Amino acid sequence: MSAAPVGTREIGRHAVRAELARVAFNRFCLTGFNQVTFADLAEAAGVSRSTFLRYFGTKEDVVLFVFDPLGDAIADALDADRAGEDDWDRLRNALESAATFLVRDVEHLVTILGLVDQTPALCARLREKQTEWRPKIVARLQETASPADGSPVIANVRAAAALECLWIVLGQWSASGGQEDLGNLLDAAFAAFSPPARRQTAAPL
Repeated sequence: MSAAPVGTREIGRHAVRAELARVAFNRFCLTGFNQVTFADLAEAAGVSRSTFLRYFGTKEDVVLFVFDPLGDAIADALDADRAGEDDWDRLRNALESAATFLVRDVEHLVTILGLVDQTPALCARLREKQTEWRPKIVARLQETASPADGSPVIANVRAAAALECLWIVLGQWSASGGQEDLGNLLDAAFAAFSPPARRQTAAPL
């Protein structure tokens, strides 16, 4: 499946949003998320308040800009030809692919996740984004679902569980300062859905 071409206008808009988000994030870290206004952000970026608002409608979306491509990244990774893999394996591999894309600057992402963890409004908005991504992920799962797994309920539950695993893993990874291996953390998270024998855990004496 070939990706649709991206116009130069969209590329330019993305570049502007990325720069505004970078400047704004520095201001949030210095002053505090709740204390900063859009007027403050516009001043720091050297643009008018109305210009800033054309690119970001809320302060939450400024901070969470880095997560915007994640839903598409997961769905696109599910498009990969992985014959013989069940949904859990496909989701686990898709999440690692998306997380690797996300973790390009360890220190920056750890700082963002720390700010999110400390700010209820950011936590709530990130949950909204997670919900927004789910329909596309569900659609990709259903494209290859077996008759037994064809129910939308099954695909929705699996997609929701996988996304929850991602946030738990990112939280643990962030708490370690970005030192823990994301692949190992994802393996541990998805192992929680496997029968005890498959997890190869020792039986209690």
